[in-house]
Amino acid sequence: MVKGFREFISRGNVVDLAVAVVIGGAFALVIDAVVTGFVNPLVAAVFGEPDLTQVATFEINNAEFSIGLILDALLNFLMVAAAIYFFIVVPINKVRARKAQDAAEEAEEVVAEEIALLREIRDELRASRT
Repeated sequence: MVKGFREFISRGNVVDLAVAVVIGGAFALVIDAVVTGFVNPLVAAVFGEPDLTQVATFEINNAEFSIGLILDALLNFLMVAAAIYFFIVVPINKVRARKAQDAAEEAEEVVAEEIALLREIRDELRASRT
């Protein structure tokens, strides 16, 4: 049972997922600080409300609707997604592309060496026939 659990945990996808959850949580805290320290005061200056949750609210039959609450959640989501994409995904993709290019170049070198060796063998066989 422990061996199966170890194999499950050591799979790349599970580890990547765990790292993504931790990094996503950390970025969410950073983005929340940016929203609290910068966006909310900006909203207060522009709309006269303390944050987006109070912007564009209306009431129908004692039911309160808040468009600002949706906008606040959407803004937080977009900021977290953009931060993760530009600071994590893009650099990782560049590293992976560089590694793939290096591997392709090494494979070309190996193939070139093998072709040279095969040509030498061919030439030796031709020379031994004559």
